[in-house]
Amino acid sequence: MEDADCLLKVEKLSLAYGHNRVLADVNLEVRRGQIWFFAGPNGSGKSTLLKGILGALRPKSGALWLSPELSSREKVGYVPQRCDLNPTLPTTVREFVLLGTAGLRASRKDRQARLSWALDKVGLADFQERDYWSLSGGQRQRALVARALVRRPRFLLLDEPTNGLDLPAEEALLQSLVHLNEEENLTIVFVTHNLSLAARHATHVAIFLDGSVICGPCSEVLNTECLSRLYPVPTATLKAIIEPWRSLQKASGGQA
Repeated sequence: MEDADCLLKVEKLSLAYGHNRVLADVNLEVRRGQIWFFAGPNGSGKSTLLKGILGALRPKSGALWLSPELSSREKVGYVPQRCDLNPTLPTTVREFVLLGTAGLRASRKDRQARLSWALDKVGLADFQERDYWSLSGGQRQRALVARALVRRPRFLLLDEPTNGLDLPAEEALLQSLVHLNEEENLTIVFVTHNLSLAARHATHVAIFLDGSVICGPCSEVLNTECLSRLYPVPTATLKAIIEPWRSLQKASGGQA
């Protein structure tokens, strides 16, 4: 492909675990600087597609193409649902975030520069020597994001990073990501159950349901026709939900 702004393209993609097909005939294109939100019920394939993008799951059929600058995955950052650190192991924030440099060829000076940059971007610049487990839930989630950012990615994938956070912590995390998108032109894919977050912050949305994906700009996806497949409620109820979302989009600059 010759399009330099296309970072990810999937065509007629099917993903499966053994004979258990999870997604079929998915078509999606992510372009540089976009903010995508993947939404849908548990088990609908959101995390499965992330695994495909990360190279942890091979396509059953169809094509999944990554830009050459991302092909080694060194410029792809990933924030998992949960911390995989042993809570009995004393670990500073500095040590935790530097785990993200595993596999990178970087000098000590470069690693320190990456660390300082990543912590600054998530608002934890003064927390390097704090014990990771002494942080609040929201701060630990931002440290998880910093662990991904320390690789200086061009493409950031986050798997339900706001689960269990209170509203102030959720908002602080989202604002960090929005600033990264605006200041660094970082392309983001954010998995969530909360479509209100998508309506407020996304440029594009993918809704996962029954093994298929409906995707596109927010203005095309967050409508009664698409959402009635996800939420089996009366049209009047959906309209009552959608209108506040549209107000949020306008208030945030109409990203969609």
